[in-house]
Formats: sequence, C-alpha cells, structure tokens
Amino acid sequence: MNGLHDFHRPLGDTGLVVSPLGLGTVKLGRDQGVKYPAGFTIPDDFEARQLLNLARELGINLIDTAPAYGRSEERLGPLLRGQRQDWVIVSKVGEEFEGGVSSFNFSAEHARFSVERSLKRLETDFIDLVLVHSDGNDLAILQDSGVYEALAELKQAGKIRAFGLSGKTVEGGLLALQQGDCAMVTYNLNEQAEKPVLDFAAQQHKGILIKKGLASGHACLDAGVDPVRASFELIFDHPGVTSAIIGTINPLHLSHNVATAAAVIGGRC
Repeated sequence: MNGLHDFHRPLGDTGLVVSPLGLGTVKLGRDQGVKYPAGFTIPDDFEARQLLNLARELGINLIDTAPAYGRSEERLGPLLRGQRQDWVIVSKVGEEFEGGVSSFNFSAEHARFSVERSLKRLETDFIDLVLVHSDGNDLAILQDSGVYEALAELKQAGKIRAFGLSGKTVEGGLLALQQGDCAMVTYNLNEQAEKPVLDFAAQQHKGILIKKGLASGHACLDAGVDPVRASFELIFDHPGVTSAIIGTINPLHLSHNVATAAAVIGGRC
C-alpha cells in the first residue's frame, strides 16, 4: 500500500515524530457552522473506525481535534482505545462551540479546565500537542491572557508534551514560535500571507502544522491540474513545514491524499 510510513519527521524540537499528513476530525463531531463547499453527514462509529484504521494503515499517526469540533474528542476516546501509542494527538484550548455558536475564553483557568476535560474525553493521561484556538487577536491572546503560561505549566506537569498557537496573523505566529513549540498556519494555493512564520520556523527548528492546505476544498485550478497535487507541491516545497492537517471522512479522498503526498515528498528526497 502506497503510504507515508517512510516519511515521518520531527515536529520541531518537541521530540514528537509525525506523519507529513495529519487527519483533521472536525467532521467526526460537528456539521454546523463549517466552511466546506458541500454538505456532509457525520459518520457513525463503524465508518469512523474504518477511516481511522485506514489512516493508520496508510502511515498517518497525527490526529487533530478540538473542543470546538462538537463531539469529536469524546468520540475519539473510545474509537482509539488500545491504540494510544500509535497516535500523536493534537487538541486545542480557547474556543468552545455550543448550540451552533462559537465562544472564546483564553484565561489560564479555562485552559487548565479545558485540558483536563480533553484528557477525560480522549481517555488519555497526556495530550501530545495543545494549540491555542485563536479568534484572530493573536498578539493580545499571547501577551495578555495568561493562556501560554498555563500551557507551559501543564507541559511541566507532564499533562501535555508541547504547546503552540493555531493563529491567523504573521505577528502572532512569530511570537507563538518564540515562546512555544509549534504554530498552526494557513498556507495554500489561495493564501500565503503567513509564509514568514514558515520561514522563521525553518530557521529556528520549530514545528509547523498547516491548516486549510486544500483551501477547505475550495482550491480551483486550470482543467487537467490535480488541485491536491498542486497544493502539496506548494506546501511540502517549504522546508519549514512539518505536516499538513487534512480533514476528510471520505476513504477514497484519504487514500488519494496520501498517495499524492507520498509521490510529492518522495520526489524531493
């Protein structure tokens, strides 16, 4: 099976080793307020388990979730039972989603509460990477809220192994990397404004996860050009990129994404 087993790489200096593609799981828990071009049905447990098994067979060991992804965390706990050593789990703090509406709380107290809740939902003693789920006010969050200090303490206590920011600005991404381990950055064929964060990460050996790498399914190109391949050529051409988080619940899309990423990365080795 054409997979990513041979292409795992270090996530900056965290000690974590991850596959170049990660599986985003918003669609396992939430179908309201999501920005995808087509509607979808949340998969049942059988379908979700099949998807996770396929991802693992294809060499994916990175899984991305968040409290704001509806029931994603509480579903993943039972679905991943007995497999904890096989996965690098990313979750988040700061954004809550209830009744179809997002709300934000970046206090240190809420960060501690959120991580403890995620540990219970995910049925684990530690979370590999916790990111601050920014509302766009990246600098204010990092400088004024106390959330990064709380995450540093949780890392010291062994509850999390690394922390960072899923942000929306260059300034926020740079500060997040200076004071933390990783940044999650939007970078795709349509949006490349945060490229300076990737450049900095490459220089400083910090971790970078790409979000919206396929422009949430919106990437449009000339006829005959595979948008997935063109997207991955852009993303993996940058030495600062560790992994791209791709959210899909379609096994065929997942297999195609993995085969394409393997071809692009393998062609650069």
